[in-house]
Parts: sequence; structure tokens; C-alpha cells
Amino acid sequence: MIMKTRSWRWRGYEISTDANRIDLLFVHRELAQSYWSAGIARSIVERALSNSIVFGLYRPDGRQVGFARLVTDAATFAYLCDVFITESERGKGFGKWLNECVVSHPDLQGLRRWVLITRDAHGLYKKTGWAPLKDSAKYMERHFPDVYNSKQTRSD
Repeated sequence: MIMKTRSWRWRGYEISTDANRIDLLFVHRELAQSYWSAGIARSIVERALSNSIVFGLYRPDGRQVGFARLVTDAATFAYLCDVFITESERGKGFGKWLNECVVSHPDLQGLRRWVLITRDAHGLYKKTGWAPLKDSAKYMERHFPDVYNSKQTRSD
């Protein structure tokens, strides 16, 4: 899936889908310390990024301070995941803006279903149209919460 690189600007900051701009070390560090992917290996983050549409948030000086990625077929379905704003930039509206950019991406309009999983950011996502599952009984999952800490997945 090849998509045109998109970018948005606000308050001197930029959000870009240019995968070449992503600071892998920064993204890995933030994800490895998050509640949802604690201990994830850099090689797994790199593989995940290469198979997703990535959204980097950059300060005016070019330093990356936020991230989101979208797993999608770009036709019917999208899963928004790994969304974060680095601690020093939180509380400034960047999380909402990042989410707005993701859901308004011109190449992703008309998808039938978008999903995400969050422990504590329901209020943020509600602002851009997200809602709890209407019928959670239809959803099933295979979940391996300790997989990033197993020797099978550690390579760095």
C-alpha cells in the first residue's frame, strides 16, 4: 500500500506521515515505557512501523514529540494504536490535533470501521467521534500481554 505523504501544521508544529522522518529510537523508548507495550524490542517496533501508516508530531525545530500509527487495508478497516505525546508536550492540545489528523486523512475516508483500544483516554477520543463498542460481544481477541518480555521476541 503506497500512499501520498501528508502533513498538517498548527502553532508551528507539524504532523507528517513521512515514515523517513520517524525517530525510531524516540518511538521505541516511549513505547517500551508505555503501559500497553512495556518492554517491546526495537526490532518489533521497527517491523510494526514498516507495516503501518505512521504519523509523527514534530516541534518547530524538527524534534519528534509525538506519534500514532494506523494498521489498515486503506479500504474497509483501520486500527489506531501506539498513540502518544511525550510528557513535556502533553496538555497543549496536541493529542486531540493528532487524532483529528489521523481520522481526517484524505486517503482514509469511507472506511467502514475504525477501532482503538485505550485504558484512560476515552474523553480525548470522544472529541473526534469515537464511541464505546455498540456490541462488544461480537468482538473476540487473542491477547498475549507478556509477549514482549519473552525470550522468543527479544532480539535487542
